[in-house]
Amino acid sequence: MAGSEQPPPRREDGEAPLPIEDAELALAGINMLLNNGFRESDQLFKKYRNHSPLMSFGASFVSFLNAMMTFEEEKMQLACDDLKATEKLCESEEAGVIETIKNKIKKNQVDGRKSTLTMIDRLQRQIIVADCQVYLAVLSFVKQELSAYIKGGWILRKAWKIYNKCYMDINTLQEIYQKKTTQESLTSDAANDNHIAAEGVTEDSLNRLKGAVSFGYGLFHLCISMVPPNLLKIINLLGFPGDRLQGLSSLMYASESKDMKAPLATLALLWYHTVVRPFFALDGSDNKAGLKEAKEILAKKESAYPNSSLFMFFKGRIQRLECQINSALTSFHTALELATDQREIQHVCLYEIGWCSMIEMNFKDAFESFERLKNESRWSQCYYAYLTAVCQGATGDVNGAQNVFKEVQKLFKRKNNQIEQFSVKKADRFRKQMPTKELCVLASIEVLYLWKALPNCSLSNLQHMSQACQDVDDSSAVGLRNLLLGAIHKCLGNSEDAVQFFQRAAKDEVCRQNNLYVQPYACYELGCLLLDNPETVPRGKTLLLQAKEEFSGYDFENRLHVRIHAALASLREVVPQ
Repeated sequence: MAGSEQPPPRREDGEAPLPIEDAELALAGINMLLNNGFRESDQLFKKYRNHSPLMSFGASFVSFLNAMMTFEEEKMQLACDDLKATEKLCESEEAGVIETIKNKIKKNQVDGRKSTLTMIDRLQRQIIVADCQVYLAVLSFVKQELSAYIKGGWILRKAWKIYNKCYMDINTLQEIYQKKTTQESLTSDAANDNHIAAEGVTEDSLNRLKGAVSFGYGLFHLCISMVPPNLLKIINLLGFPGDRLQGLSSLMYASESKDMKAPLATLALLWYHTVVRPFFALDGSDNKAGLKEAKEILAKKESAYPNSSLFMFFKGRIQRLECQINSALTSFHTALELATDQREIQHVCLYEIGWCSMIEMNFKDAFESFERLKNESRWSQCYYAYLTAVCQGATGDVNGAQNVFKEVQKLFKRKNNQIEQFSVKKADRFRKQMPTKELCVLASIEVLYLWKALPNCSLSNLQHMSQACQDVDDSSAVGLRNLLLGAIHKCLGNSEDAVQFFQRAAKDEVCRQNNLYVQPYACYELGCLLLDNPETVPRGKTLLLQAKEEFSGYDFENRLHVRIHAALASLREVVPQ
């Protein structure tokens, strides 16, 4: 196992340790972390954090991960302090780490031997500074305050400039090195060649550095490529790019490199293919897009991580997308058992167990998972309380469900969070009047629809859901019922019925009072269905633009805009499918 590597030997005089390959040690530390050796990884990085900027960054990354997994204020502050300390260490031996490679190299004496801050060292430090700034921006965004968003945006802008500069510099160095190795005689580039040699640049070191910068560089491209048009002006103002294919290509390069972030790039790719693509409908109605890539990545990498709860989690995600819900549940339960010392990873697994149970209409097991999350998680107790109440009511325990619905408002903390706003709004009705089992089942199907989980349901469960929707006799829920019936029939392959239900939902004016999102979502769904037929493409495009431009102020507006953006982009063949 990668995490079993021995620490570097000490000198016989008991003083400084003998030279170690910090890149190899850092990679071993990350592999150790992913194989559920969180505590051992933390100890390794802390032990050698003063050995080099790379090991300092490893320690700070573990600190950052710990903060993001707990959301505890003191751990988030500690992570900020650690990241800033790593930044300071990187900048300590050179003025202005963002500058281009300097002509003059500073030198000092360590243990009687010359130590040069080489070209590779400087590029490594620049990349680490950019990585630190990205994580500091994430910690800033978590505060969910306007000033924090502005601060985080400018930090990201600085990070992007560094990534972009380093990426170009490393590409140039690789070209020079390649030219040097293929030249048979001295040329006018001899001076450059000698400089490269003097700097100790090797093919391996350049490839590793390219992997190091490609992680952040690729994530930037990938994330920005999914931003909806209504936010693009801000993004362009900050000077960010957004090339989906470039992002994926860079992450693939990073995942195959020997840099410490290679395993993280692998996880990022799995996250994109199994979570982001289906959730934001980046491939239109193709709900299984990304499965092939995800399965190939997992098959290639999972043998290196036999004890990894995260890799087992993504195995479950793949199985869920293949509609193999029982297999997915087995994988998520295994991941839950593996993550004994990692509470937040346990919570992610519990969340998936709850969703898979809801997909199977096993509301008892779903209730138990969401109730545990409501009681244990610090992320969004308000949202988990709503899911708990919905599933409890769907089992028939409407009295218990109403008590939990009353808790939702009390747990509402993140005022600008769309998920919590939705949860409070929905719970408010059942807080005031007794819910029925039928309406709770409808509410469970509603969240399955909004979270793009209906395509993961079996045909028999979809038919049960269709019947459950038809059993609801509530005039205020007619628009919602038609939207859900349209989505269910779309999954069943009954396009004609789906079109009729979506048309009814789009025309329903009553839903403007209770479910404002129903009409724009119905227009979007109807538009997507019409895009599948060449004869109705113009009408489909019109409906997508109508959903985008004629509605505002509804639940999950940004979420729908991302999906509309993806549908229109695929229509224009801007985003290759």
